[in-house]
This record gives sequence, structure tokens and C-alpha cells, in this order.
Amino acid sequence: MKKTSALKGLPGSKLRATLDPTRIPYETSEDIPNKNVYPKLQPRAIQALSLALEISGNEHNLYVSGEPNMGRTYFVKSFLKPTAEKRNPPCDWVYLYNFEDSDRPIAVSLPAGMGRKLKVAQHKAMTHIRQEIPARFEKDTFQKKHERLVKKFNAKREKLFSEMDATAEKENFSLSLDEEGVLTLSPIVDGEVISDKDFETIKSADRKKFKAKGEELLAEVSTLLRQINQNEIDMRDAEKELHRETAKAVMSECFSPVSKKFETVERLSEYFEALVNEVVENVDQFTPKDSSLAGLLPDGLPSGEDFFTRFEVNLFVDNGKTKGAPVVVEDHPTAFNLLGSIEREAEMGALYTDFTLIKAGSLHKANGGFLLLNMEDLLSNHVSWEGLLRALRAGQSRIEDPVDQEQVRARTIQPDPIDLDIKIVLIGSDEHYEVLLYNDDRFAKYFKLKAHLQHATARNAANIKNYISIIGQTARESNILPLTREAIAGLVDFASRLVEDQKRLSLYIPLVRERMIEASAFARMAGKETVDLAALNEAVAAKDYRVNLYEEEFMTDYDRQVIKVATEGQAVGRANGLSVTLFGDYEFGLPHQISCTAGVGHGGILDLEREAQMGGPIHTKGMMIIKSYLVRLFAQDKPIVMTGSLCFEQSYAGIEGDSASGAELASLLSALSGAPINLSYAFTGAVSQSGAVMAVGGVNRKIEGFFEVCRRRKLTGKQGVILPADNVVNLMLKDEVVQAVEDGMFHIFPVKTIEEAMFILTGLRCGTPSRTGKYPAGTLYRMVDDRLAELVKLAVPGDPQK
Repeated sequence: MKKTSALKGLPGSKLRATLDPTRIPYETSEDIPNKNVYPKLQPRAIQALSLALEISGNEHNLYVSGEPNMGRTYFVKSFLKPTAEKRNPPCDWVYLYNFEDSDRPIAVSLPAGMGRKLKVAQHKAMTHIRQEIPARFEKDTFQKKHERLVKKFNAKREKLFSEMDATAEKENFSLSLDEEGVLTLSPIVDGEVISDKDFETIKSADRKKFKAKGEELLAEVSTLLRQINQNEIDMRDAEKELHRETAKAVMSECFSPVSKKFETVERLSEYFEALVNEVVENVDQFTPKDSSLAGLLPDGLPSGEDFFTRFEVNLFVDNGKTKGAPVVVEDHPTAFNLLGSIEREAEMGALYTDFTLIKAGSLHKANGGFLLLNMEDLLSNHVSWEGLLRALRAGQSRIEDPVDQEQVRARTIQPDPIDLDIKIVLIGSDEHYEVLLYNDDRFAKYFKLKAHLQHATARNAANIKNYISIIGQTARESNILPLTREAIAGLVDFASRLVEDQKRLSLYIPLVRERMIEASAFARMAGKETVDLAALNEAVAAKDYRVNLYEEEFMTDYDRQVIKVATEGQAVGRANGLSVTLFGDYEFGLPHQISCTAGVGHGGILDLEREAQMGGPIHTKGMMIIKSYLVRLFAQDKPIVMTGSLCFEQSYAGIEGDSASGAELASLLSALSGAPINLSYAFTGAVSQSGAVMAVGGVNRKIEGFFEVCRRRKLTGKQGVILPADNVVNLMLKDEVVQAVEDGMFHIFPVKTIEEAMFILTGLRCGTPSRTGKYPAGTLYRMVDDRLAELVKLAVPGDPQK
């Protein structure tokens, strides 16, 4: 039968979507007005974010789900920033010394900006008080009061001493009191005081008499002596009271303005009262120390500076300069960075801490606003994740020392918890979302809102306009040269190529931004003042060139016929299939020779890739579908008895996917029918049990890969690619491929069924079975059916007795 010519291929206009630059109403990207268009491009995510802003509490936090290179963090920040700026800034937080329990510092919230004012005012006041109290002790007023006090007690002391002397003299005794308070009684004989030495020379009877009298006198004088000692104690107490009164007066003068200024802040009135009492009761700490005693003090005793630290203010969170609610991005969420920490300082080989060493984490800095965390970073810090969930459960953040169970716990402090009013935004992938959802019940409880970012949007007039707005905004933020309208149109087309769809636009904005920045660099290198289409195309080509080394090495092997794939001629049982290979972030297509053998036997069709354990489950499923297809067409009146094998020639790596099942079926039908396949064509597409050719992925790279092999061998005008008709909408081919098609040097054929593909590959109609189930003579399927019937006879010979 004479072969029929192949069907007509797609015209160049169907091979890519192109935006007419004249439809862009802006001369350059600088003319594009600023406009927030994300709500129109990411409606699901925007709805979740908007809902989170309206729901208070700590349960409706957000999980923003999307793949990397979608600008997830930028998207969330750009949405939250305008809303956050309209809100009032959150309060400041300070930690203060607890004068009742030094191990439990007090947390106090103040209106934004007042925290620093309190810190400065209290520091200035205490600095002045430390100077004023010693100075007040030197003033004449204090000295006169002190002198009157001393005179009063000295007069009483002298009076008591006089009474003691008079009592002693009355009994003929002399009384003396040394500096150490030791009382000595000496008898008086003939008007002279008897010394200890002379006392021994007195008669024994007189000595006994004097001793007995002295003991009676000592008992009588001891009462007066106790009064003297009590007088000393009273004088010291009176001096301390005078010091306290002076300190009270100083505090009233110097610290009252601070107390009055912040008296409306809750908990500060009690704190100020305790602070004043602390100063008054420890006024001796404010007096100058005797330098001559410094060397006699043990090294372990606290210094005066350590004492005065308690009067400082630890400005834990300062929102004085915050405009609106804070939007904090924590890039390194360790336990200390996220949850805060209690630091320690070393002194003389020992570690110590106090309330001034309590440091805020990003959880506290974002309190009253929004905290953005990358899920991958957070999960790599297990303590941070657990601490975050505890804080959400309690509604408070407790700053603790993360201590290992096996580690000896050092002495520490327990600061008051901080009340939380915050929205947590986790940014991660769908995989992380599912892992958390299925493995941590707390995640679903505290992150009830999922903001799912879609990777693409419809390519219509409205969305093209929105996309142009994004291009203008990105160009300004990236500080690049202005883009011409031709370059802007090229970026819109590039967005469709990224998503491989003529009717959609990619929302992987960072990838578009990369090309814009690189195109601007190429334009500057060329001395241009704007980024035109040529600079953009150069940037796109340069990106491919930087990462296509492996593709180039493969192409060299095709050139040298090391990898044997024919692009001309015919062969029975051989077809050109197409695959996609990914190295790093670069994807490229390669043609492969698929061969099939068929003969007599009962082995069926063997998948050599599966037998060698190099085929994946989806590829194996494709092979099973091919067998089912043969059964449906040719096993209705006879069994299929044959031995055959299908193989990817020169394949040394694993094969997965069913996109080559169409080419495999073509080679099998060719092997069974004996009809040769035109090797000028490559075929990609999955086949169903009914013979429909179904859509596959990576069609652009596959076509470009086969085109490149043909171009290197010189285009004949007869080469081309057969692909599923459903994939036509995915075509966003390079300019050189489109141009070759328009010049008639390359062809692209969309097919819906395997019969259409076989007609192009062999030039033979497959045929339709008659009522008797027979295919017309000369058709491809008649040739297959006859061969299968012949194989049945050969495999099952006739009975020799007949």
C-alpha cells in the first residue's frame, strides 16, 4: 500500500504566547504607578491573612504555604506592612529589681517610648542621689543636728559616769573605764589609790574586806554601766535615724519627680515605694568608704557598684521609635534569639547574673505585632519550636535557662513572664505543613489558618495589567535601569515560559526579578540607558549558558554518534522518545532511541528497564497499559502469544514516568507489523488503555532538546516532534524553534490518539475493524493482527494426528 503523507503541523503562532508591546500603555517601567495587586493574584492567601488580622487570640496564627522562589516572605511583609503602620505601637517592657525577692525580677509594661524615659529619669535621679546624700551629710544643717545629738547623749553619758564615780568614791574606791569598755575598781587608802602591785602587800584580812566591798560595788555600778551601753546604742540608733531622715529628705526632693511622672503606670507605685525604702534602709551604702580598710575586706564581698545595680532599669523591649505595630523577621530562630535569654558575666572565675542581663528575643520584640519565621529554620531548632508552642499555649513568654537534664543546674533567676499579643506567621512548604499537621496535634490548634500561595495565575488582560504593576514595583525596589515596553512584554512572556503555559503567568516573582537584574547589568555593560528586549534575551540566554554544561556534553556525544539517535531514515521496531533531565536547577530535554523486538514464544512483552530494576513504578504502569491496549485490540478472537522486549537504548540511569509509553507502543506496533517508523520524528506522550495520547510534562525542553540535536546535524525540513494535543497550550518555545517552524524546517504535530501518531510515523492508516472484527487490508493494524495470528500458529503447532 502506498504511504500517505503526514498531517500538517502547528503554525509558529501556536508555539508560544506573545504580548504585543504596543498594548503596554507605559514607555518605561518608571512610568508604571505603584499599586498593590497581590490581593488579585493570591486570593486564597490574602483571605487567610485578612482573617488573621481580624481574629484576636493566640490560636488563629498563620502558616503560609508555598514553594521556594515564590517570594513568600516578601509577599507577607508587603501585605502586613501597610496594616501594621496604621496600628498603634505596642507597649515597652522593662525588668526591675524585686526588693522583696531578688531572684524574681519584676516585669512592667509602659506606653511606647516611656520605657526609655523611665530608664533615663531613674538613672539620672539615682546618680544625683548618690552624690547628694554624702554631700548632705557634710552640710552645716546636718552637722549641727548631729552635734546636738552627740552632745545630748554625751551629756547623759557623762552624768552616768559621774554617778558611777560618786558611788565608787563613797565606798572609798576609784573607778576607771578604758577605751575597750573594761571597768576597773581600785581601793583608796589614806587618800591614795592602791595599785594592783601594792594591793598584794595589804594584810590578808583587809584584802578580803576590799574584795567583798568591790564586788558589792561592781554589782551596783553594773546597772549604771548597762545604762551607759544602752545610751551608746541609742546614740547609734539616733544617728542612723538622722541618716534615714536625711536620705528621706533627699529622696523626696530628687526622686519624687520620677515617682509622680510615672505614678499612673501599674506596679510602678509599689516599686518606687520599695526603692525609696531600700535607699533609706541602706543609706550607709551611699557614704564614702574608708580606703584604708579596702585591703582588709575579703575579695568575695560585694562591692558598692554591685549594690547600686539594683536601682537600674533593664529596658527589655523598646518601642519608642517603632512606627505602628512591629513586623519582625527572625532569620536565625535559636532558643536565645527567639525566646530571649538570661546572660551571665564572669568575675574572678565565677559566673553570675542579675535582672539587667535578661535579654529579649524576637518573640518579645514582635509582641503586639507580627513575627515571621521560616519553618525549615524553626524545625532545625527543636527547643525553639517547643518554646514557641508553650508560649502560645500559656499566652505568656517565660524566659528560662535551657538546661540539659543531665547538666547540673546553676543558680539562676526567674523573671516575671511577658504577656503576649502577637500573630505568628510560619513560612514553609506543603511538605512541612503535612508533617506538622499529622505529627503534632498542637500545630493544628495554634495555626488554624493556612495561606496557600498559588504558583501561577490566568493570563488574561486584567492579570497582565497586574503583572506589569509588579514588574514596575520590582524594578524600582531593585534599583535597576528602566525597562522598555518591549522588555516588559518579554518579561510577561518569560513568566508564561516559567510556568510552561500559554494561558497562565508564573508567580515565581523572584525568578523574574533575577532576570530583570541581570538584564540591567548587561544593558549597563553595553552602555545602554534602558533595558531593552535584546538585553533581556541576553540575560535569559546567559543564565542557561552558565548552567548547561552537562547538556552541552550530552550534545557533544550526540554529535560524535556516541549516543546513537537517528534523526533521518526509517527503521522497524525503533522510535525516538524524549525525556527530561534535571541537573541542579537546570532542566533540559534529550532524545532516546527506543527499540522493540518481537518473536515466537510465550514470554509476553518484557520491560527490560524493569527487569534490570532501573524502571520506576509509573514507568512499569505505562508498560502494563500497553499490554492492555494490545489485548483490547487484538485478543478478542485469539490469544496473544509472543515474546518481545522493549528497551531504552544507552540508558544507564533509572527511568521513571509514563511520557515515553506512546513511543514504546509505536516501536512495538512497528516491530509486530513490520512497518518502518520515520526516525525524523520524535514522539512524547503517555497512552491510555483506549489509545488516547495524554499530556506529559516538560514538553518545551523535550522539543528544544530534539531540535538542538537536529540543528547540529543540519535541519532537513522533514524533522519534528509529535506531542499530545492537550500539551499545545503548554508550548512556550524558544525563538529559534519558532523561527524554524515558520521557515518550514521543523514541524510539531499534536495528536489525540495513538492512531494519529502512527499515521505520522509510518504513513499508514491504522484502520477500523469491520463487523467481523477484521481490519481493512493494507492498514497498520491489519498487519499487526496478521502477525499476531501467525505467532499463535507458530507457538501452538497443529495436532500431528489430524
